[in-house]
Amino acid sequence: MAIRLGMEATLNYKAGGQAGGGAWTELTNTKDVTLSLEAGEADVTTRANNGWRAIVATLKDASVEFEMVWDTGDAGFAAVRDAYLNNAVLGLQILDGDSGEGLQADFMITAFSRSEALEEAISVSVTAKVTYSATPPSWLTP
Repeated sequence: MAIRLGMEATLNYKAGGQAGGGAWTELTNTKDVTLSLEAGEADVTTRANNGWRAIVATLKDASVEFEMVWDTGDAGFAAVRDAYLNNAVLGLQILDGDSGEGLQADFMITAFSRSEALEEAISVSVTAKVTYSATPPSWLTP
């Protein structure tokens, strides 16, 4: 059995998207990353289904939510912040480990919410959603 711990996973970014210049860089200033994958549904129920509803999956949807410590000196934090402020594409890889399995796609940052809890470090909650791109999303396998 090959289990993976969350702390072994990686979230990598590339400014300018998947086709942007430079190498993929790990976002090390993250915690509690959630990759949500869903598909739309089309009803294909017929009388031949003997009273059962039948569906087929349609378009896939992906979003990534994660937390970061508010650290303006961190290059990854700055890349995520700048992508949000400038409505810029950010390439993300959400992998189960170094060179692991997971989604690679171009994303837009759709939420960048700062939390200032009295006894905690200032943090930001980020939501990213797949965006229009000449490079379609892909599922990476080692």
